Amino acid sequence: MAELIEKAGAHGRRLDRGLIEDVVAGSDKKRFSLSPDGELIRANQGHSFPVDLGLEPVEPPAVLYHGTAQRFLDSILASGLQPRSRQHVHLSEDWETATKVGQRHGKPVVLEIDAAAMAEAGHTFYRSANGVWLTDRVPTSFCRATER
Repeated sequence: MAELIEKAGAHGRRLDRGLIEDVVAGSDKKRFSLSPDGELIRANQGHSFPVDLGLEPVEPPAVLYHGTAQRFLDSILASGLQPRSRQHVHLSEDWETATKVGQRHGKPVVLEIDAAAMAEAGHTFYRSANGVWLTDRVPTSFCRATER
């Protein structure tokens, strides 16, 4: 926390512990969390560079969802879901959340993921502190486009 405040200040950004705590607590996506002693801040999901998230494998629900844009659907159905520049593929527990994610990228499409079959086939799942499900990839055989 002290290093973040110091580095931000060196780049002309004033931060203090209270502001950081407010941002972490008030974030609707819960992207960050603080250590129990409040001295460390971390991302709840690794994105563009490898981060040891300290997550233990968890058995997923039978079905998970992935929101994307219509323009990506053909590519996904041809090669599956890949993390691309992220560390993991991000999945949601409900169709509504996946739809919101997909809307950020264009006309939304929701893929239904057969997580139970993936787990049975040996794929590993993790659940981040903010409830996002993570896995290394989702082969096409476990993906199905859905509509509601």
